[in-house]
Amino acid sequence: MLNYLRIQNFALIEQADIAFNNGLTVITGETGAGKSIILGALHVALGSRAETNLLNDKTKKCIIEVQFNIQSYHLKSFFDIHELDFEELTTLRREITPEGKSRAFINDTPVNVSLLKQLGEFLIDIHSQHETLLLKETGFQFELLDHYAQCSDLFSNYKKQYQLLLHLKKQLELLNQQELQAKKELDYLQFQYNELEEANLKTGELQSLEAESKTLENAEIIKHSLHKTSQIISQGDDTILAAIAQAKQQLQSIAKYSKHFQELYDRLNSTSIELKELSNDIESSADNVVLNNERLEFVNAQLDKINRLLKKHHVNTEEDLLQIKHDIEQSLQQFSSLESNIERISKEILITEKQCQSLASELSTKRKKSIGNIEQQIKSMLGNLSMPNAQFKIELVQNKELSINGIDNITFLFTANKGMEFKALHKTASGGELSRLMLCLKALLAERKALPTIIFDEIDTGVSGDVADKIGQIMLSMGKQMQVMVITHLPQMASKGNNHLYVYKTDTHKKTITSIKLLNEQERIAEIAKMLSTGSPSEIAVKNAKELLNV
Repeated sequence: MLNYLRIQNFALIEQADIAFNNGLTVITGETGAGKSIILGALHVALGSRAETNLLNDKTKKCIIEVQFNIQSYHLKSFFDIHELDFEELTTLRREITPEGKSRAFINDTPVNVSLLKQLGEFLIDIHSQHETLLLKETGFQFELLDHYAQCSDLFSNYKKQYQLLLHLKKQLELLNQQELQAKKELDYLQFQYNELEEANLKTGELQSLEAESKTLENAEIIKHSLHKTSQIISQGDDTILAAIAQAKQQLQSIAKYSKHFQELYDRLNSTSIELKELSNDIESSADNVVLNNERLEFVNAQLDKINRLLKKHHVNTEEDLLQIKHDIEQSLQQFSSLESNIERISKEILITEKQCQSLASELSTKRKKSIGNIEQQIKSMLGNLSMPNAQFKIELVQNKELSINGIDNITFLFTANKGMEFKALHKTASGGELSRLMLCLKALLAERKALPTIIFDEIDTGVSGDVADKIGQIMLSMGKQMQVMVITHLPQMASKGNNHLYVYKTDTHKKTITSIKLLNEQERIAEIAKMLSTGSPSEIAVKNAKELLNV
């Protein structure tokens, strides 16, 4: 509930501290006294646009501060989400400098104005004549019906599932777009991968193939040189080994004379053995060198393939090609994963859609069951407000497709007179009729939902004293369940208030100032008597005022 409003330097108000109580508070005052200024200040405090022309003193800052008791409003999650300090007595403050700069605070924490406005929507409902436009809004119509049908939690669950469904469909659409793009590249990527796979690349293969190609191309020369080398070393009489054999004989003959000569002999003998092994290896190598044109063609073809791939992919080594192959393989796997994700999300959509359909059907059934009672209660309330022939109807039509509101389309229909067909509210009801209907609907809503503080701005415009009395009774009844305020010009409504605020103007030698005060019993009698009179209150007017106040 609204605890207090503090206004400094706003319009005609220099300084005002207004305390508010539970129940129904009426606000009266002469035309032009500044009752609308209070609403204007509240609007600014709750995030509406602030302009410097609203400053009373153009050289000073304007401050508007409002405090709410939000203990029963279940708003802690809002404060947690926005990293604000939660306090049961929460204060909203707005400051406007002479330069036109605006600052907003929630519990002394600076916030942007949009967040202030967002919180304000949970705290107060200012009903003006423009508020009747809400009657045409689908969201308000469903809110009223769902709260009366006591299926708000069910609707909340449905909305969560429906939002999940929309999210999944958006994901699927994105994946389908990615798949479409991937399909355009898939054939080429697969061709590149197959080409690299068929090349059967290995690290160091290029160098090995180049060496083998040279060997095969020069096989005849290599084979001849190896055989010749082997002959020089070991074949025939005039060879290296034959000469070493003669040298060994000479050293062996003198080895017995000295250890040193023996060592020389041993070294020469080792060389002889090594040369024999070398000659055998050379001969073996010569035998292994084969002129194989088929192998040469294969090796050269493989070299051409690798070099062509290197050139095609603008790289220099087999390692680079292997990395490219790996990257292409990853891309192909991603496409496979894409197909898998599309299949998975498509299944999730079917499951979620089925859940939404089930919740929406249950929601629709509960809504339909409540419509008759709502229509009957509104008809009865409108009859009490001197609209005996008025009828209100809720038309609920099922859609084939799901929407944010379920499977229902809703329309509020109205007729004020006998024999007239039902039409949409904005096409048939007058401003006064809409105001009274809105009051009835909000009174009905207040029975089922903890509403925030509600302020009615001159809802009694154009109604008689008897109707005003009945409107006042409805508001007094609402005030037992919530905090209600009403700005009124009619004494019948003013007399219903649990509290009575009076707005008045005083003229100084420099300017006019608006002030507000809480009236005591005697002041209330005088104010209502004045509202009943055309001039100075008569004794009869005072008596009537006392009767209205039951004092």
